[in-house]
Amino acid sequence: MIEAFYPPGVDVSRFRCGPLNPHIDDFAAELFRLGYSPQAGRWKIRLVADLSQWLERGQRGTSDLNEEHIGTFLRTRKKQRLLRRGDRQTLARLLQQLRQRGVTPGPCETKSPHPVDQITADYTRFLSHQRGLSPATVANYLPTAERFLKTRFGTGRIGLDKLRAVDVTDFILREGATRTGRGAQLVATALRSFLGFLTESGRVAVNLAPTVPTVAGWPGAELPSFLEPQQVQKLLDGCDQSTPLGRRDYAVLLLLARMGLRGGEVVGLSLDDINWEAGEVLVRGKSAREDRLPLLPEVGQALARYLKKDRPAGACRRVFLRIKAPRQGFANSAAICDILRRALGRANLHPEHQGAHLLRRSLATQMLRGGASLSQIGQVLRHQLVQTTEIYAKVDVAALRALAQPWPGGAQ
Repeated sequence: MIEAFYPPGVDVSRFRCGPLNPHIDDFAAELFRLGYSPQAGRWKIRLVADLSQWLERGQRGTSDLNEEHIGTFLRTRKKQRLLRRGDRQTLARLLQQLRQRGVTPGPCETKSPHPVDQITADYTRFLSHQRGLSPATVANYLPTAERFLKTRFGTGRIGLDKLRAVDVTDFILREGATRTGRGAQLVATALRSFLGFLTESGRVAVNLAPTVPTVAGWPGAELPSFLEPQQVQKLLDGCDQSTPLGRRDYAVLLLLARMGLRGGEVVGLSLDDINWEAGEVLVRGKSAREDRLPLLPEVGQALARYLKKDRPAGACRRVFLRIKAPRQGFANSAAICDILRRALGRANLHPEHQGAHLLRRSLATQMLRGGASLSQIGQVLRHQLVQTTEIYAKVDVAALRALAQPWPGGAQ
């Protein structure tokens, strides 16, 4: 499979050398599947061949290959001024592939030098497996647990039985002094969750979660950030649909703007989730919730155009793939936010909040102004709580002004 990256007639036998010789063609096949260009593929093949020769000179085999040896090899290349950006990721991919096939042993289990790490690792499994929380939510909760333990116990022994209510309130007060209202509320929510975990797992006898102070917050105190309909259209028109990148981004933005999907829902969208005959799309939302939504004609046409013209064939079932290699699905919703930010820049729009939720809020605002009820908006956006939708009652400023009564004693 090495030959796929070289012009006909080029001798590639020199790359089939050392202990990695039996596996380099499989690695090249994986590079080809992921859509790497010939130039990038050739560099990665040479890198693996150099590693194989390095192992041979050190009288090492594939069973000896691990992260430590790869690190030593890369430091050697750095001294020789041969190290390039992406080399570490390339060899990490190689090592993963060899381990998956049983060629190279898995990483050795090492005990964490810090006792906090074991507790937070168990907490992570609790949130993921027992609570069923999304990776994004777990990533939001975990830092609070780590900071709480390290603030209370430092680098010494973790004595969970010594935790008291005063430790909880002191931590919340310190965190609240450096955070905005919503940030402080997230810390309080995460800490309640962590303290509840400590109780459920039997690490503490008394549940301290009720001692977490309530952080002041007034629902709907801020108006949701949104774009006007003409601004949304300008955003969509800025996508260059004569290019694969433009067609992909246009389809992504339509899912956000016309159907109100969240960024993570767009990332997780699978080819199997689209029922073309029924004109439906299965959306896997928060809390493992699944909803079938009608596939709007405008959105369906954009998706079909992207899938027919631009999406590369492969084993990955995600609808949206990276344009550049490795041709795989997006890692998380940050990629969707990047697509939106680029589109806002092209349209010369500068809203205060530029996350993927911006277009979701814009859709809700447009529906409200068009006469939709809050209940209908909540159904489209798939809100589980009515309170989540109620904030949109404040965005129609013109209607609110019509309802306002004159101030007593004011000008008529």
